[in-house]
Amino acid sequence: MDVLSKKQRSYCMSCVKSKNTKIEDTFRNYIRSKGIRGYRIGRKNVTGKPDLYFGKTKVAVFIDGCFWHKCPVCLSIPSSNYKFWDEKLNKNVARDSKVNDTLEAMGVTVLRFWGHDVKKDVKKCYTRLRKELKVKT
Repeated sequence: MDVLSKKQRSYCMSCVKSKNTKIEDTFRNYIRSKGIRGYRIGRKNVTGKPDLYFGKTKVAVFIDGCFWHKCPVCLSIPSSNYKFWDEKLNKNVARDSKVNDTLEAMGVTVLRFWGHDVKKDVKKCYTRLRKELKVKT
């Protein structure tokens, strides 16, 4: 049972950011400090609106929140209104898969990082990006 009223829960969920999150900022600041430039943030004309898009090398980066994209490591679906959340999160995962397929068919390399991976080891995520961008150290 939820400890918040419906109105309180609605307000809390409306405050959840979908772009320019702390984890995205952490990743962008790290790669910028390493000299990686040439990306655009949240390109609306690119399928799926990637968090970072490198147009010259056609690399799309998505930093997926563990809850919203059903991270296999740390997902915990709320017991309150379980059916709603399970369907909602499954739709998000299906959409992610469709976006990946569409972008890859267009010749775009798709990188997806879990939020907890960026928090835990941003350097590892950066190394994977650098490899795709073919940047020399």
